[in-house]
Amino acid sequence: MPSKAAVVCSCGRVVRPGERCPCKAKQAQAYDQKRGSAAARGYDADWRRLREAHLSVFPLCAVCLETETIEPATDVDHIVPISVAPHRRLDPTNLQSLCHACHSRKTAMEDGGFGRKTGGRSAICRRTVEPIGVTRARDA
Repeated sequence: MPSKAAVVCSCGRVVRPGERCPCKAKQAQAYDQKRGSAAARGYDADWRRLREAHLSVFPLCAVCLETETIEPATDVDHIVPISVAPHRRLDPTNLQSLCHACHSRKTAMEDGGFGRKTGGRSAICRRTVEPIGVTRARDA
């Protein structure tokens, strides 16, 4: 069976399949140092507790449910990003449960990725689906 061919990194180095070019490892390390820890970015113990509580109430992806697809949620997303509204970091009304694919797509569209410029608003910005049998006071 043929194996995968080596690739040429943008720095010109030939990299075998399954390996990472040292220049990319240095870039990743520099990015991680600049980015700061999860706690420094607002994902501390309070966030972890709120995230677990949210997923227990809303265990399915809100975006997939709108297309009548049942997909378990793995990520809790801030509808309005923390960078835009830091005061809403722990606001339960600013959260939605998403599967990893939907969350990655939304993040890439908002933060830049797949060739997009940063700062755009995503079409994948939904209100969280209410758990069965529960209505909020504003809906009553």
